[in-house]
Amino acid sequence: MIKNAATGLSLGHRSLPDHAETAVKRALAKAGLDRANAVLLFLTPEYAANPEPALRAAARAGDCLQVVGCTGAGILTEQEWVLDSPGAAAMVFGGDVHLTMPPRGKMSDDDIVLSLCTPAGLTAEWLDVPARRLGAVSGDLFGHGPFKVWSGARVADSEQVDAIVSGVDGVLNASQGVRALTSPIEVAEVQGYDIMRLGNYPALSVLVQSLPTSVRDMERVPLHLIMGGVTIGDPDTAIREGRYRLNHIVAANLRDQSITLSQRPSRGERLFWAMRDTLAAERDMRACIERSAQELAVAPDFALLFPCMGRGPNFYGNRDRDLDMLRARFPALPIIGLYGNGELGPLDGANHLYQYSAVLGLFGTRTD
Repeated sequence: MIKNAATGLSLGHRSLPDHAETAVKRALAKAGLDRANAVLLFLTPEYAANPEPALRAAARAGDCLQVVGCTGAGILTEQEWVLDSPGAAAMVFGGDVHLTMPPRGKMSDDDIVLSLCTPAGLTAEWLDVPARRLGAVSGDLFGHGPFKVWSGARVADSEQVDAIVSGVDGVLNASQGVRALTSPIEVAEVQGYDIMRLGNYPALSVLVQSLPTSVRDMERVPLHLIMGGVTIGDPDTAIREGRYRLNHIVAANLRDQSITLSQRPSRGERLFWAMRDTLAAERDMRACIERSAQELAVAPDFALLFPCMGRGPNFYGNRDRDLDMLRARFPALPIIGLYGNGELGPLDGANHLYQYSAVLGLFGTRTD
């Protein structure tokens, strides 16, 4: 039986083009295809300096010039995740499913666009389009590069890649997976990037009082685990429904009890303090998967999963619980993805750059 999509994975001790060829051939065999309409190819960081031989090998194996993808900190399929070995993950598409290059300025509200970029290619103008974006920022474990993205089996000089996923219906959702430490509180006073007061109290005081007793020390706040969440819409339901954007803490200032954030806060916003937490992330990802399944309303043919490099096995303790839950919910579903240093997906009707999150796309055969 011919399938709309299937994956293949190959890894070893060296970053050889053979891994790309093998991954594509394995995917074609599982899909029952002689050739692919398109190939989605993700490579580990070892390929970033010179990915072209691997791209050509994938194109030959798939008998297809439409090879789209990028390098990432790690790669994954439904078979397993890879963070510590050179390798390639490929998904081949058949039947009516294609990855098509959109004409500039011609993307519509109904389009789902696979979007990949390097840190230098990530711009507000590129992100802000009517179509719904799904993808990641290419990266490595250290954030230094090199980074590469490609389409048409060639490295993209623009450092941006767009490919419309056509021939299937899709739904996109994200799991930010933080544990709320407070309810949303009005931002009462700001100075530049500093929150001075939340409600009637100094911002740092509110944060410290909300922390678990084991880390409640004003001089040793675990800033790497804590962030602010700015709610969107009704603050009473925003946290439960995932309608918030995270604003990361840069510094806690003992002198004036303020907190410096990475994005400029606005007076009148509703902000809650939150902490990264594995149990909260698991619950949120499970809800994200169920919400996606209900919204798709048909059995999915394949999934695209983009977890942050700071999530996945590095976060869950040498297991990727996000991938585990998706595989448990949809056994044998073809899944492909990569670990990047920024995740792209919709939030409140606009495209958003997520951090420390997992963005999921489920795709199924159209019923119309």
